[in-house]
Amino acid sequence: MNTPTLGRTVIEMRAVTKSYSNFKALAGIDLDVARGERIVICGPSGSGKSTLIRCINGLETFDGGSITVDGIAIGNSTRNLDKVRQEVGMVFQHFNLFPHLTVLQNLMIAPMKNRGKTRAEAEKLARHYLERVRISDHAHKMPSQISGGQQQRVAIARALCMEPQIMLFDEPTSALDPEMIKEVLDVMVELAREGMTMVCVTHEMGFARSVASQVIFMDKGQIVERNTPEEFFSNPQHERTKAFLQQVIRH
Repeated sequence: MNTPTLGRTVIEMRAVTKSYSNFKALAGIDLDVARGERIVICGPSGSGKSTLIRCINGLETFDGGSITVDGIAIGNSTRNLDKVRQEVGMVFQHFNLFPHLTVLQNLMIAPMKNRGKTRAEAEKLARHYLERVRISDHAHKMPSQISGGQQQRVAIARALCMEPQIMLFDEPTSALDPEMIKEVLDVMVELAREGMTMVCVTHEMGFARSVASQVIFMDKGQIVERNTPEEFFSNPQHERTKAFLQQVIRH
């Protein structure tokens, strides 16, 4: 995939820390993400990957440092958080769809509640994004009536209905059966090709190789290494990175 034309910095993290009791999940994170970048974050379980990504849109509070998203400082201000969440889409490991609503209804809620769309406008938007993730024929089904891969594509479409500037993915394929992973990754690849700013926590190294503009390796709450996919995979600089890649890549 071509190197994106990068814009201004849209995510800025400075010396961000986060602890749970005696466990330090983030130990002074510095991270800049420019508009159009596609950042893939990898690392062992417990390394702080999901905590980092959840701090970006305020799903987790942080103890120290600062986070700015599209010029908006995340802190204790509920108003600022609401502004950030309108610009940042989030896709989770588990799909978090409302089980009592149809696929179409799941997509319509946020644009109506948070963007002030009319029901007709929200439905038009929802149908557009269901078409985009190739699942429009399931619009009137309940989440329980479609596969896990289809539910995750619905979750992506739901996030896109807010027309975000940035998309965050927290291990979006880890709850899926192997045959369903590709259909979700294909949608993410299309978003990347269209220039969406993306930060993705994943163990899908093939996706990182082909889509990422930068790959980040985290361990023990720290960013150990950040590089282009070519350099990251062919010439890792740190022993911890090398050990991780030997574990996750099967030759």
